[in-house]
Amino acid sequence: MAGAMGGAAMLPRGAGEQAYASDGHGHGSAAADTSIPHTPKLKKYVDPLPIPRTAISDPSVYPGADYYEITMRPGTWRFHRDLGPAKVWGYWAANPHDPRKPIGMGYLGPTLNVTRDHPTVVKYRNHLPTTHLFQFVINKIRNGDAQLTPTPPPPYKPMQPFPANVNVWNVVHQHGGFTAPQSDGMPLQSFSPDGIHAESYSSLDPSRVKPNEQICAYTNHDRSCMLWYHDHGMGMTSVNVYAGLAGLYRVGDPADDRLGLPRGEFEVPLILQDRTFHPDGSLAYTMTLREGEDTPVVNGKAYPFLAVEQRRYRLRVLNASNERFWRLRFDVPEKVLPQPVLPFWLIGTDGGLRTPLQMLNFLISPAERYDLIVDFTHMPMGTKIKLTNYNAPVHFPGGGGPEISEVMEFHVTKQLSGGGDRSTPPKKLELPKAAPIKVTARTRRREWVLYQHKLFTTMTFNAVPFMEPSEDFIKAGSTEIWEYINPNHDAHPMHVHLVNFQVLNRQPIDAAGYQEQYEKWIDGGRKPEDRPVLANYLTGPPIPPDPDEALSRKDTVKSYPETVTRIVINEFDPPTDRIAGLPGSGTELPATYVQHCHILEHEDDDLMRPWTIVGDDHDHDHGGGDHNGGYGHHH
Repeated sequence: MAGAMGGAAMLPRGAGEQAYASDGHGHGSAAADTSIPHTPKLKKYVDPLPIPRTAISDPSVYPGADYYEITMRPGTWRFHRDLGPAKVWGYWAANPHDPRKPIGMGYLGPTLNVTRDHPTVVKYRNHLPTTHLFQFVINKIRNGDAQLTPTPPPPYKPMQPFPANVNVWNVVHQHGGFTAPQSDGMPLQSFSPDGIHAESYSSLDPSRVKPNEQICAYTNHDRSCMLWYHDHGMGMTSVNVYAGLAGLYRVGDPADDRLGLPRGEFEVPLILQDRTFHPDGSLAYTMTLREGEDTPVVNGKAYPFLAVEQRRYRLRVLNASNERFWRLRFDVPEKVLPQPVLPFWLIGTDGGLRTPLQMLNFLISPAERYDLIVDFTHMPMGTKIKLTNYNAPVHFPGGGGPEISEVMEFHVTKQLSGGGDRSTPPKKLELPKAAPIKVTARTRRREWVLYQHKLFTTMTFNAVPFMEPSEDFIKAGSTEIWEYINPNHDAHPMHVHLVNFQVLNRQPIDAAGYQEQYEKWIDGGRKPEDRPVLANYLTGPPIPPDPDEALSRKDTVKSYPETVTRIVINEFDPPTDRIAGLPGSGTELPATYVQHCHILEHEDDDLMRPWTIVGDDHDHDHGGGDHNGGYGHHH
């Protein structure tokens, strides 16, 4: 039986200590600040787990595609029976069967259930207010707050991430999808409720959109997996998602029906977040003062419970927290099992199914998805199994923040239905396997250094701000190894748009020595010949991926501290064909995408860079493609 080490066993000596700089940007001296809001004490496990409703498509609008209209709008949501209603933002899907009854909850969004290789077209409509739900954060960024406003290293100059007349703008990113860049939902494609556009905004079928709308098209040329969609507004992703802008995007494959996996009501999504509440139930955003929030929220409810039968369940887990890492396990009461935890099986990760792996716990970083089979068959009726979080500070492994030890409960109280459990036992499952991506000594390596000059300041990749044009040009169809060099004391979840990848290995580094030389390289004018050579700072042999990462298709990876984390990518082939006959819906090269840290506060504070796929002609004259590094095109 394998346990999810989550990096704890593989971290180099002293990994929990500060090597040089902390990445706790925006989290000053919160420990001694009694003015930080705290959630009032809540009775646990009294609210049933909500299940997001499923959006209904209209196949008549674009023949050959499923069409949805999704509106971002404000509303209210009660996070717990003992809390009052909170003002929130959410996605609502139009109901083609009854226009008077849109589909949503108020908070989060409906689930889009789509079929592999059958395309989807979505019109997104922005009906949010023009003043932010967390306007104080927007004001701090605009006013040059030293811990919130992106401030790049020299010779670069600070740039405001949004214009002076915008307090709210949004764009929807289909996270993990095989998507053309114009539909990807990148920050510079943002649009406001009153129709102000960021420089790279565009829309398919523009005759059908108003200034506060955008049409995107998705190929769904993905393996069977659970993607998600969420806000990616330039400079304010963190507060937009915190307000509620996230939802599930499930890609199904008809072939899955033959696998014997739990289905229907026995396939349950779990959207994990942490939130803080004022006594009246309203949302408090405290991550300008500390790491993370103090209360677990699953599918929009604090400390929920799920009544289950004595059978196998498939749990589709998404960590949609802004910052928090979770290390999760299923605790059982004494004498129910020989051990205090219920084993489970991992059957999939971000990009789809994998070889089943029995586990006792797992570490999940922001944006990762874990696909689990949990077997309640032998749990006595009346048993309560607790999903607990342990040994995982908000910023893993060396951070702090409010401790959350209990998340939700599963109550074995329902009678077995449907004539019993007909799903296949996990150890007998025959699931699609991911063949290892082949690399050679000649495979191109690309370095991404997580650079921070001093405590509580902006982090960047390679000491270059996000708004600078793309400097990384990748040949279409090629294979590359990307090396995330992290000299800091906390882990970062790195998300690459467009592609799936595999974790290759990790290797400990002399973090302080590397950082010192990197600083000298910057101060000396960044001469290529003086840049530190990574091989000179390696302090141990390569370490294989964690068991839960090995031969798994990923779009987000944990970049552990004082370590180089290597991933291998062989999917630099964006979709080029028209989708549902829509002009301009395919990719044209050069094509620019982004990659970033999925700690959303870090992403907003510049830990994000564009990269560009080029054709055989290596046409670099187009620079950063749509990403031209300036904000001269608001319209």
